[in-house]
Amino acid sequence: MKNILDLDRYPLDKEGSKAWQAMVAQAVSELEAQGMFNLEGFVRPDAVQKLVAQIKPVMDTRAYTHKRLHNIYFQPDIPGLEPNHPALRKVETINHTLCADQISDSLVLSIYQYPPFARFLAATMGKPELHVMQDPLASVNVMAYRAGEALNWHFDRSEFTTTLLLQAPEMGGEFEYRTDLRSANDPNYAGVAALIEGRDPQVQRIGLHAGTLNVFRGKNTAHRVTPVEGRVERFIAVFSYYEKPDVMFSDAERLGFYGRVG
Repeated sequence: MKNILDLDRYPLDKEGSKAWQAMVAQAVSELEAQGMFNLEGFVRPDAVQKLVAQIKPVMDTRAYTHKRLHNIYFQPDIPGLEPNHPALRKVETINHTLCADQISDSLVLSIYQYPPFARFLAATMGKPELHVMQDPLASVNVMAYRAGEALNWHFDRSEFTTTLLLQAPEMGGEFEYRTDLRSANDPNYAGVAALIEGRDPQVQRIGLHAGTLNVFRGKNTAHRVTPVEGRVERFIAVFSYYEKPDVMFSDAERLGFYGRVG
């Protein structure tokens, strides 16, 4: 793994050491202050090139194109909100998805399954432990966004989201987010409407570099990826870990996300 991840800079393999503890403490501090942390250069540059070389031919020939109109909640309705409430305004998302079973021999999957990686993430999130997902489709997904395509505003179902940028586009494809737009006690529908309508001054934007690990609180932090511009696709891997073992998607979820159940 030392040839894939920069373990000199990010010593995942030295769990419990002073360097490991400092790395975790820095990540925790950034999560508390900003709702996310980034490890730039997490994957070594030559390994990033190998990752893209492995992924692109499969993406070009076997990806599932996911195009749909949705609201920020990915739900058809929200109790207590009228159907025409501005917080429920529809936006469009378009991407191309590869599932874990399509990249079974890839470096992406080896990173996901590296036990010190899950233990590091658990430490940053304050969890006793995290488990890889057993679903053969959903455990790791690689998404591609091409010219004019975007991942639009949404909240995640999980508390944390873990992604690895494999390839940045020429222009566009930037990550925009609004930290703590809602909470467990306050859905803040007025604030959600302001965000959707482009009236929220607290939206932040970052442009990530290939090889960067990004971890953020996606359940209450609204986020999107702006439309990609140019001929270079944006490739990003999404890693799914859970506090309990043996998590699987339902057939309905698989069909909705991937167009197939197996």
